[in-house]
Amino acid sequence: MYQPKRIARSEFVPIRNLRYHVRVWGEPGGGRVPLVMVHGWMDVAASYQFVVDAFAHDHYVIAPDWRGYGLTALAGAPQEAEGPLGGQRSSGATSMGAADNYWFPDYLADLDFLLDHYAGDTPVHLVGHSMGGNIAMMYSGVRPQRIRSLVNLEGFGMPASLPSQAPRRYEKWIDQLKSLHRGELALKSYDSADGVAQRLMKTNKRLTEDKARWLAQHWARQEADGKWHILGDAAHKVINANLFRVDESLELYRGIRAPVLAVEASDDSLGQWWQGKYTLAEYHERLKAVPDVRLGCIADAGHMLHHDQPQALAAMVEDFLAANPA
Repeated sequence: MYQPKRIARSEFVPIRNLRYHVRVWGEPGGGRVPLVMVHGWMDVAASYQFVVDAFAHDHYVIAPDWRGYGLTALAGAPQEAEGPLGGQRSSGATSMGAADNYWFPDYLADLDFLLDHYAGDTPVHLVGHSMGGNIAMMYSGVRPQRIRSLVNLEGFGMPASLPSQAPRRYEKWIDQLKSLHRGELALKSYDSADGVAQRLMKTNKRLTEDKARWLAQHWARQEADGKWHILGDAAHKVINANLFRVDESLELYRGIRAPVLAVEASDDSLGQWWQGKYTLAEYHERLKAVPDVRLGCIADAGHMLHHDQPQALAAMVEDFLAANPA
């Protein structure tokens, strides 16, 4: 199994009636600018371990498990007494009293409260992957004064939508809520941690077995039924009711004052997902709205580039951060 070089500590922070789980590497002070790293959809903060280990320098790294992921409690659920690994989780139908869908504005507010706790008035370096990259871009346009530099790892946004799509979108949202409550969107459970590791390697062909086995211990955990359950709320599978609006995103992009590094993998995951409905060329056109942006590419990597090439990514990020010191 993979052996971490830099050991994280777990902290639980009260944020908006939730007990947020945060992984922290390093210590504040010594002129270190807080480096906040936020994960993507159906991922966890521990996913950044390989990049943190690959950094050439020590950083004060703060990485939360978003609401409904990892060891952060289900949004709206009663707060359980903490066990050895945190509060109770549900990977099937939504828990009684828990939220049954998730909204992007909540992530922005959660991040703001998190920065209040860890950084105060100090602007931070912000890194976000995939969904976390989208959140980081939006937040940086809302609170530009809080961001010193921003690294967006494959946070592409969504295809443009039309108002005419709204009726069917709301209908689909309601239908999926009903499916969730019937237990039809439950996440798969596994007989062993090795089963979880095999699932991770099946999804990402570049992920080595030692890293997969380590990630499995953080991506899932064994529950009372003896099975290993994914540490993610099934309600994350419910679509957002509201349409993605490119015009709103561009206004947020225009509000970003920090320099931005937009990193892509050599594999075109955007093209694979959307099959021509949304392309890298369109994404690059949107990035022109960002006042100060540069592009980076990680070779021999797919969407999980922080797993595939952590050394190359760590070097690229540190070079960028060095150009924007405290």
